[in-house]
Amino acid sequence: MQIFDTAKIKAWDEYTITKEPVTSIELMERAAKACFEWLIQHNYKSRSFSIFCSKGNNGGDGLALARMLSNTGHAVIVYILEFGYMGTNDFQANLARLHDTQANINYISGEENIKEINEYDIVIDAILGSGLNRGLDGLTASVVQHLNASGNEIISIDIPTGLFADKSAEGNTVIRASHTLSFQCYKLAFLVQENQKYTGQLHILNIGLHEDFLKTAVSNFILVDGSLAHDLLRPRKKFSHKGDYGHGALITGSLGMMGASALCAKAFMRSGAGKLTCHIPASGNIILQIVVPEAMCKIEKGDDHIKSLSPLEKYDAVGIGPGLGLHDSHTSLLASLFKEYKKPVVVDADALNALSKSIALLSEIPPLSILTPHAREFERLFGTLNTDFSRIEMALSKAKEFNIIIVLKGSHTFVATPGGMGYFNHSGNPGMATGGTGDVLTGIITGLLCQGYPPEHAAILGVYVHGLAGDLAAAELSQQSLIAGDVTDHLGKAFRTIQ
Repeated sequence: MQIFDTAKIKAWDEYTITKEPVTSIELMERAAKACFEWLIQHNYKSRSFSIFCSKGNNGGDGLALARMLSNTGHAVIVYILEFGYMGTNDFQANLARLHDTQANINYISGEENIKEINEYDIVIDAILGSGLNRGLDGLTASVVQHLNASGNEIISIDIPTGLFADKSAEGNTVIRASHTLSFQCYKLAFLVQENQKYTGQLHILNIGLHEDFLKTAVSNFILVDGSLAHDLLRPRKKFSHKGDYGHGALITGSLGMMGASALCAKAFMRSGAGKLTCHIPASGNIILQIVVPEAMCKIEKGDDHIKSLSPLEKYDAVGIGPGLGLHDSHTSLLASLFKEYKKPVVVDADALNALSKSIALLSEIPPLSILTPHAREFERLFGTLNTDFSRIEMALSKAKEFNIIIVLKGSHTFVATPGGMGYFNHSGNPGMATGGTGDVLTGIITGLLCQGYPPEHAAILGVYVHGLAGDLAAAELSQQSLIAGDVTDHLGKAFRTIQ
């Protein structure tokens, strides 16, 4: 699913108007009807509504919704922000239609006209839509502040007023909605953590925009869903053996942290790879041989942590980091790995911490290697950033600069590619915010890479199947009780679901 900016969404509307054909006010009617039906289907029938509109097309959506609610017996009060100018043509047409209903229409021309809202009213925010490009001020900001302080449930149409669709609105005055009803496709604003406090629960409503637009429209951002994962997943060949699915290596573990190695190794094997050798310190040998009997072990120098590496050139893929521990010698360990092994490497956890202490090593990393940092690890590598939007921009910039793939882990994990494409993941849940799930992800991605998946595909598919396994586990066990091993245990069901 492509993620379009405001210009592309407007172009999609215009394409639909021209090609279907349909008038702009009929398209507005579809949007309002979709919102009306959502309200009726989600237990808002017979509630009373206070609907706030400005005079643009987002306000027109609000007026059309007000008419539909009033005509079905709902008590509706409409508040229109008045700045002394006419509204858009579609706004004015819907205002004329609204006068033929029982809706109570009020105008807010100054702060003295801002009234207390009925205690039990549902507030509909249809003030400003996704075309906003500057922060709120004056009367509009005062109205938004009043609504936020009211304590009423707020439902925003298209996007919460004050929120930018394509850039950070940090520091702005923004509606804090309980629900956001948006149309047809995700906006970039809906996929970053900093905006969740404004959007509440997000609902994308289909309003029938013309599908042919998608054949020629191009976006640099994609939402990874089951359809894309299905297209990326390779079927197993009937006549095949373990050698056809690669031999991988995991460089993991240290005294007291062999659990990370085990989680990573189990996930690697569950991803479909043929063979695995774990390069570990001597102290972890018995643990790993017992817990993951499918994996072979190569004991490296160092009892408590790995101090040097055996040759790795025979492996189809290498992952490094889970459970390594924080040791000064790991910087030279990475330098040795990057010098000797020229295929893509998956770098995670303590290997990322070691890399952050010697940033120059980024220039030595094999092309198309995959880094899997969470937000703090990302900032240790590339510096402190104030917004999620700046992290996205930085991830894309660094992916291009170093010819690597960056998997920035989060609620909608972001995969930045050196070609400038960015992929937001659409699977996963808050139950996965628990120790060890990152180790599982490293195992999955390394296992896919080992099987010959192109690095970008290994990262995108790995992130999706990891989140889907977490969703299946949470559905069975609850988010609260989810642990990392549950994700691995549900990988089989996740792959079957994608197939």
